[in-house]
Amino acid sequence: MSTLQPAATPESVTTESGVTVTGKRRKKSAAGNAAKAITSPWASLVAVVIAVLWTLPTIGLFVTSFRRQIDIQRTGWWTAFSNPGDFTLENYRQALAPSSTSSFSQYFINTIVITVPAVLLPIFLASLAAYAFAWMPFPGRDFLFVAVFALQIVPLQVALIPLLDIYVNKLGFGASYWSVWLSHTIFALPLATFLIHNFMKELPGELMEAARVDGAGHVTIFFKILLPLLTPALAAFGIFQFLWVWNDLLVSLVFLGGTPDVAPVTVRVAELSGSRGSAWYILSAGAFISMVVPVAVFLALQRFFVRGLLAGGLKG
Repeated sequence: MSTLQPAATPESVTTESGVTVTGKRRKKSAAGNAAKAITSPWASLVAVVIAVLWTLPTIGLFVTSFRRQIDIQRTGWWTAFSNPGDFTLENYRQALAPSSTSSFSQYFINTIVITVPAVLLPIFLASLAAYAFAWMPFPGRDFLFVAVFALQIVPLQVALIPLLDIYVNKLGFGASYWSVWLSHTIFALPLATFLIHNFMKELPGELMEAARVDGAGHVTIFFKILLPLLTPALAAFGIFQFLWVWNDLLVSLVFLGGTPDVAPVTVRVAELSGSRGSAWYILSAGAFISMVVPVAVFLALQRFFVRGLLAGGLKG
């Protein structure tokens, strides 16, 4: 008997008027209505307005980063275009200048060292968990999946002190990268498992059945058949996790501290304003420098981002 048994879904229902509607027809109709709704002119207009409102602060930050301190304090960024000759690179020079203990590049390297494993670890573990929940029947499977999904509502702040106690007193990690890698993995697994599981259940079961008939085991099916098909879902979650870890300040400060040899770039950006906020105008340049890598990653993977969300995020 095959061990590949996804959860059953009703194929047809009977309406109050006695008309039988199949599951595929209902799904197709719902998808058609959704596609029609998001391609209407009004929806496009709303999308354009939202895009402008979301982009405007970024443009303001970009323009401000090239203005002199005295101009930033006296007038708004939209007045800068009346006198383009006043633009300067001084803010970027000060933001990139080495501090007394370390340089901006050291914080960048620290952030990359933190981010890459903190993205790959939850993707790998969540893929294995999603495969088990989707295609391997075992007692309590549905209950465990709901329990994992429910963990998303637990605030990460409640886990900081217990995890810090385990890392320092029981595992002896101290202020090492392992503590922040494991923490980001723990916090990301519920959402990653949910997204990848839903995407995986959309794949045809006949594909796995045919592989089983040819003698393929779970390891072969997962790595050689399913994993290449999961690219959109993995990329969608990878973008979420990359942006979250790259912009994180709280988790890194709690588990690593703020020393320059391990601190991420967010710590350096926070330091740019000075001890009393006297150099806050440099923050615009520092913030824009820290945005470069996340924006590049998003633009590189954005075509997978939409496909992954539509396939895995809208189905419970």
